[in-house]
Amino acid sequence: MAQASVQKPSHVFVNCPFDGQYKGLFDAIVFAVFDCGFTPRCAKEVTDSGVIRIETIQRIIEESKFGIHDLSRVELNENKLPRFNMPLELGLFLGAKRYGHDAQRDKRCLIMDSERYRYQQFISDIGGQDVKAHGNDKKTCIRVVRDWLNDASGRKTLPGGNAIHEHYLAFEQDLPKLCRKLKIEKEELTYNDFAEIASSWLEAMNS
Repeated sequence: MAQASVQKPSHVFVNCPFDGQYKGLFDAIVFAVFDCGFTPRCAKEVTDSGVIRIETIQRIIEESKFGIHDLSRVELNENKLPRFNMPLELGLFLGAKRYGHDAQRDKRCLIMDSERYRYQQFISDIGGQDVKAHGNDKKTCIRVVRDWLNDASGRKTLPGGNAIHEHYLAFEQDLPKLCRKLKIEKEELTYNDFAEIASSWLEAMNS
């Protein structure tokens, strides 16, 4: 029997859209998590085609004490069908918290949407949750993530939202130069590329 994964207190599961339209917010969230001293996790970190995607997501959820879930992109696609990946992964996370062993029950999650009460039209069962609005704005998104991690982790020593946003603007300005140094186009960056560059940039900034 496979051994259960161990929940890591600094790991944050990021459950967000991966398309180009959302990428600015996604990158800002990943950067903010790193800047707060945590490790972002998502399904894009695994590129092995032999691994079943839902099993990857389940493992990452199991290993992550914290979860960030953005439900802002459940609109209908060109075939008039909704996108249910993010609500599904939120359900898996909440299920792990409710039915998992002791460590799993200590999970903490942030639920976001573009508008605060919009979720009531498509997933009213989470009405008891404190859903935060980011307004599709990177600075607001960074502040929401930072404030939640500060409260949920109990560390109380995290940089403020404005400071993290300033760091992110400086990082965005340096990113093309960093890509040239690595001989890779910015548009070619994988999730793992971006995560490594962002974490290394922050480490150098703080050294």
